[in-house]
Amino acid sequence: MTAYLLGIDVGTGGCKALLIDEQGNVVANVTTEYPLLTPKPLWSEQNPQDWYNETIKSICKAIEEAQIDPKQVAAIGLTGQMHGLVLLDKNNQVLRPAILWNDQRTAKQCDDIHKIVGLENVIRITGKPALTGFTAPKILWVRENEPEIFAQTARILLPKDYVRFRLSGEYFSDVADASGTSLFDVANRCWSYEIIDALNIKRSWLPVVTESPIASTKLSKEAARTTGIASGIPIVAGAGDQAAEAIGCGVIDDGEVSVTIGTSGVVFAATNNYRPDTQGKLHTYCHAIEGVWHAMGVMLSAGGSLRWYRDTLCKDEIARAASQNVDPYDLLIEEASHIPAGNEGLFFLPYLTGERTPHADPNARGAFIGLTLRHNKQHMTRALLEGVTFGLMDCLELVRALGTNITKVRVSGGGARSQLWRQIMADIFETEIATVNITQGAAYGAALLAGVGVGIFDNVRNVAHSLVKETSSAMPGPNASIYREYYQQYRLLYPALADQFNAIGSLPGC
Repeated sequence: MTAYLLGIDVGTGGCKALLIDEQGNVVANVTTEYPLLTPKPLWSEQNPQDWYNETIKSICKAIEEAQIDPKQVAAIGLTGQMHGLVLLDKNNQVLRPAILWNDQRTAKQCDDIHKIVGLENVIRITGKPALTGFTAPKILWVRENEPEIFAQTARILLPKDYVRFRLSGEYFSDVADASGTSLFDVANRCWSYEIIDALNIKRSWLPVVTESPIASTKLSKEAARTTGIASGIPIVAGAGDQAAEAIGCGVIDDGEVSVTIGTSGVVFAATNNYRPDTQGKLHTYCHAIEGVWHAMGVMLSAGGSLRWYRDTLCKDEIARAASQNVDPYDLLIEEASHIPAGNEGLFFLPYLTGERTPHADPNARGAFIGLTLRHNKQHMTRALLEGVTFGLMDCLELVRALGTNITKVRVSGGGARSQLWRQIMADIFETEIATVNITQGAAYGAALLAGVGVGIFDNVRNVAHSLVKETSSAMPGPNASIYREYYQQYRLLYPALADQFNAIGSLPGC
């Protein structure tokens, strides 16, 4: 009987369930959505119960789509959004909505961590500064602002690990996801009790951590009854979404680089050595492969900027796309393709939820700059594509500064679907942009890790290299020289506006 592997991606926009067979072929791919809560400006939360409910729905729909016996599922691999804070009480009840990776309320607590532990020590141990999206400053924020919640806390979990708990009844995480908590010794791939104790966080609150391909838990009888999958099948540790996405893109070996344009935008460079950026602008994590790390730059609103733009300013285009039976994104980008590179001087700053790399600034704001009477919505669309790519270029330049010789970048995520956007990336990055045959990203990487964890695949590196193949490429064209000049101007915009962004953030209601 054929065995199937189930990859679960607990994302910000929804939960994806992906089924692959023993040859790595995708046989089902289902996503169900849940809401994002924004109770205050720059706050971002979700209800963990929504994650679990939609995980169960996605699993059942994927099995139905694949038309297989649920008992043929041999293992489950988990991935998902990183950094989120889930607090459980002694009865394993969720104490408050989860605070997410793009939440910006914890600037004070980040400063406190740097004062208590020392900024150099934080970077040395965790591979990066404590940033507003990370888990540790959120714990301190709850202690200071919701003491009644903090007093009831008995467990702390990351988003995908909460789903693991609901599926298995056990508390586990993995080295890649734990690397983003500001509580992890990234060089030695274990919890940093030096930081945990200094911040007066109870060690007992934290889950056991393993390497990513380890089968750490098993499906409970209750979850088996709900899904139809056999009780006791292994649940493999998995990885945070960026490391799992890299597995799904085949970015594994030293010097290999990828760019992912999802809600956030990520530049990801694999490395065989732990070498954190001492300035803290680029961030170092454990990869999902033992003995490998990765340097990462993150912009918080990449595809998220395009989604905001579509939903907020493009109602007419959405209606027109529906009448033509086309995707609204495809319509918007096709119209933007008729605008020349540089948009005749119109820029977009993609800081709609603050920024992380290279400007660790929770008060940074989005902006269109350079508008004239000549500009129309097509200019604005292209400016957004270029602005996000300029922001990713900021991250790529930091990777180059570490000594990485970048000759090619593999791209994934929703943004990689657009031929125009891929060409803009090739021109701005001035390097080859390659797509791969695997488009399911993190969920596919989680399924591969599950296969390694139960011995269907021999190891992560071999299976990823054998299954992930390049399918197309875009080379830098004549617009590269134009963008080189525009990028220099783009780099001056944030420094010129940073003080104003901070002033706006201090206004009433902001």
